Amino acid sequence: MPTPDTLERFIARVEQNAHVEAIQEFYAEHASMQENTAPPRVGRDTLVAHEAAALARASSVHSTCVRPAFLNCDHVVIRWIFEFTWKDGSTGRIEELAWQRWEGERIVQEQFFYDPKQFVPRPASSAAR
Repeated sequence: MPTPDTLERFIARVEQNAHVEAIQEFYAEHASMQENTAPPRVGRDTLVAHEAAALARASSVHSTCVRPAFLNCDHVVIRWIFEFTWKDGSTGRIEELAWQRWEGERIVQEQFFYDPKQFVPRPASSAAR
């Protein structure tokens, strides 16, 4: 079970947009991540590589935890909002719930729940609307 302080440090790291570093610092070596019902990605190195590739497509990202985050024994649920500006100037906003299982101070399993329609980018011209 993570301590409340560990959970706050994890959230702060993501809100600093240090997504890759958060995986390196808070995920177990054998951790898995799963998008909705897709097959999970397994292994911290795999998770780091996937996250780095995803972030490389963006020119900027703004990450926000919508409070409260829920901690119950080894389980955590966090509501996230991610706002992206893609390299082509289009934008996107993703809202998701992340369900996590921790072993001690490390995340070992995470599943994201979101509407995939959110991944349709908005053209740069509509970003100001």
